[in-house]
Amino acid sequence: MTLPASSPEQLGLDPVRLQRLEQWLEQQVEQNRVAGASVLVGRHGYTALFKSAGLARAASEHGSAQPFDRDTLVRLYSMTKPVTTVAAMMLYEQGYFQLDDPVAWYLPAFADTPVWDGSMPSSEAGADAILQHVEPQQTPMTVRQLMTHTAGLSYSFMQATPVDSYYREHDLTFPGSTTSLADLVERLAKAPLLCQPGSQWNYSVSTDVLGRLVEVWSGQSLDEYFREHIFAPLQMHNTGFHVEPEHHERFADMMGPAAGGDLGDVSAAGENLTPEQDSAKLSTARAAARGFSHAAPRLLDPAMDSSFLQAPSLFSGGGGLTGSIDDFARFTQMLLNGGELDSKRLLSSKTVEFMRQNQLPGNVDMAAMGQAVWSETSYQGIGFGLGFAVVLDPVDAQMITSAGEYHWGGAASTFFWIDPVEDLFVIFLTQLYPSSTYPMRRELRTMLYQALSD
Repeated sequence: MTLPASSPEQLGLDPVRLQRLEQWLEQQVEQNRVAGASVLVGRHGYTALFKSAGLARAASEHGSAQPFDRDTLVRLYSMTKPVTTVAAMMLYEQGYFQLDDPVAWYLPAFADTPVWDGSMPSSEAGADAILQHVEPQQTPMTVRQLMTHTAGLSYSFMQATPVDSYYREHDLTFPGSTTSLADLVERLAKAPLLCQPGSQWNYSVSTDVLGRLVEVWSGQSLDEYFREHIFAPLQMHNTGFHVEPEHHERFADMMGPAAGGDLGDVSAAGENLTPEQDSAKLSTARAAARGFSHAAPRLLDPAMDSSFLQAPSLFSGGGGLTGSIDDFARFTQMLLNGGELDSKRLLSSKTVEFMRQNQLPGNVDMAAMGQAVWSETSYQGIGFGLGFAVVLDPVDAQMITSAGEYHWGGAASTFFWIDPVEDLFVIFLTQLYPSSTYPMRRELRTMLYQALSD
């Protein structure tokens, strides 16, 4: 179901300047950055622009090529995280927990989770050798820390520390596991934390643990809770943890750059880089993305062979959803409206306002908490709320946007942002892994904000 549409002029967007955004999208395909993509702009409760370009699926033995259009379904990956956090905050409003509650009150296995002490096991030792280099938690991991990625957890695809290696050796992977969410989270609690809870910001599986808490608090599977309490009220009929058989032809191929591309190499966490080295690393990555000719992207996960066509064993609150651009537009409009859409209220306006405030200790940015760079973006001037990043200082962040804008994206280069100051949201969908390949998210912001006319 689509949001109502209006003309760009009526919504304060210059239609001539908006053509630059449309041309930019076409250039992403022409320059072989992506095979296909789409963008949707909403302002003042209306859709101002939808534009798509390129292919969602190449021609194959399964059928003819399919355009990347409004009906295309994609892997949302980490754009699942804000949905999971909204689900948790709906239960918060019902009194199921407080933000400073220890996670171990609801998942007892985390009471004894050790913390890596920072020393390095012998390179010849196995993954479990890290268990000889641990210390107890100084303070217990809290629910708020799960929502803000400050709980001390990590991701298996990181390539920085022995903790990441432990995740890989013990198959602590979300999504994609063949076990249940309850079982995997129980095993995760035995893995050492990367740091003391609350001391660093580290992108992590924390939202998967939060998804398990949603199950514990609600008594429903995460899939059931999402469908009943979020997707049905918002009429997000094309969003779920897998693509239904009747929609398989709408699912897009997953592509990757012709060479290179490793999501885990983008983070500076654990590398002990100076701020100058962080800046140089980011500049080098951006410089490599410049230019007008790239080798065509390669096929990583053909749509018709994808695991996302089958119902999963594990519902990943950190990265398991698939969906359409119009469905996610309804979710973002609900947040922009302060928790309500079409007379269906999910959250109070005060709760949404609280979620989009920086929750990091001392109101610092993510760079000050150990994460100087993630994806293609510097985290100077960027804080973190409950479920998404928050722009604290656009000048420090070196991008044209509003203070208070909040956003997040997925590993396949999908992205959204919400700007309460300008009363707008933007959603960008494509299927290019990893999201660090090109600085498309920063470029898209420039293309959008230069078109504002009021």
